[in-house]
Amino acid sequence: MALKRQGVTHLFTLCGGHIQSIYDGCLDDGIRVVDVRHEQTAGHAADAYARVTGRPGVCAVTAGPGVTDVVTAVANAQRAGVPMVVIGGAGPRPYQDMGSLQDMNHVELMRPITKWAVAVPGADRLQEYVDSAFRVAQADVPGPVFLEIPLDLLMGYADDDVPATHPSITPPRPAGDPQAVERAAALLKSSERPVFIMGSQIRWSPRREALGEAADALQAPFFLNGMARGGLGFDHPGLMTRSRKVALAQTDLVLVFGTPFDFRLGYGRAIHQDAKIVQIDLEGRQLGHNRKIDVGIQGDSGLVLDQLREKVGQCEWPQWRATVRAADDASRAKMAAEIEAESDPPNPLRLCAEVGKRLGPEDIVVGDGGDFVATAAYVLKLRWPQLWMDPGPLGTLGVGPGYALAAKLMRPEARVWIIYGDGSFGLHGLEFEALVRQQIPVVAVIGNDAAWTQIRRGQVQLFGQERAVATSLSHARYDKVVEALGGFGAYVETVADLGPALDAAMASGKPACVNVKIAPSDFRKTALSV
Repeated sequence: MALKRQGVTHLFTLCGGHIQSIYDGCLDDGIRVVDVRHEQTAGHAADAYARVTGRPGVCAVTAGPGVTDVVTAVANAQRAGVPMVVIGGAGPRPYQDMGSLQDMNHVELMRPITKWAVAVPGADRLQEYVDSAFRVAQADVPGPVFLEIPLDLLMGYADDDVPATHPSITPPRPAGDPQAVERAAALLKSSERPVFIMGSQIRWSPRREALGEAADALQAPFFLNGMARGGLGFDHPGLMTRSRKVALAQTDLVLVFGTPFDFRLGYGRAIHQDAKIVQIDLEGRQLGHNRKIDVGIQGDSGLVLDQLREKVGQCEWPQWRATVRAADDASRAKMAAEIEAESDPPNPLRLCAEVGKRLGPEDIVVGDGGDFVATAAYVLKLRWPQLWMDPGPLGTLGVGPGYALAAKLMRPEARVWIIYGDGSFGLHGLEFEALVRQQIPVVAVIGNDAAWTQIRRGQVQLFGQERAVATSLSHARYDKVVEALGGFGAYVETVADLGPALDAAMASGKPACVNVKIAPSDFRKTALSV
């Protein structure tokens, strides 16, 4: 009942004796129990539920190894800023520290990677703690919460009518301090070469549409990353995708919304040293971290965009935007030859372009891999309500099945694609059994280059071909694995067979795998994997 009050529709889980009573309650309250083959996948599914719906996803895992298995998914959600609630089972409290089955200190394990980790003290306080978990998960920068619920508590009794706090339907999102916004607006008005960088926090804004409105009014270059991808249509004149390095090297003002100065921005050093910086973030501790800033605004990305637009009005920097556009177009032109290539086996850009031709207006794309997925991020042209979902800055591989499973359940009218590296498929490929059994059709496309290419490329450059160990794979028939589990499988080695195989996978109505042997590409030859 506590979960139902929060609007939860699905619980993701791998069964365990410590948590089976939760399933019984879910059935009573009309919450669908969705089971997977590894607890990490249950955690990733809860993460994806939040990314699609905007509300925290929930997973339940059993004590001991069930909790330790979900740790990676929790850490990934924390780094990506995604709200989720993890319910962990535990042995009966009277036997704590006595060596009961799967007994361990879950709360201390989870504390460093969650916003809140706590053991529920009694059945009569379950509603209170669940309500609190949802509030904490969504407050400020969203993130995961862990609730340990011991077995004796789950087997106990409590009054359903016990007073409880009201469910948090809309989490509070602060606008920026007016004086700080005034200073930021003044910098923008006086700027000659401004750049906007939009990060994942726009996903949680009550004013996500502010991104498009601001880009129309403030006609500067916009760069989107993470969950901001798709916030501007690919044909929007302000959207730049291949010229960020050029723009940041020449800019005199950067406005960074909801994304930290981490490795993706060279820890802030990728921005011209003399440029002014305005940083907007839900987390005040991020302001000025790794790079001196001129204005820091703790606030919601969409609301602050509205405030800026109101202060600045209609502005344009035609020469500057044309300069960045020219660099963007030149970089994209270099991709065209590989996108249009007819050589066999297909190169990764051509494969991604063929997928792009088949994306529907509601489709969701899940990126699970390294080099091939990074290529897809540049090739695929997405616009909300289409969604791009990748693990985020923790770079966790294996997210694909869990993300896709939850995405398809939450948006059944959409086609859900997993863009897979062949290495990533090996982490949780058997989750296709759960997808087949529960009739959740998704289409996986594997770029099979028989290597952990993102790592191997640099390894060969540093140590030489003869010392490149632990990074080679085989052109394994992963499609046959999916077929054996009851899904659709196809193996492709030629451009001519690529389109028909993708079309057949979409038409199969089953969880599907199109396993494509791809040619080497120099598209990402300068990319670093650290």
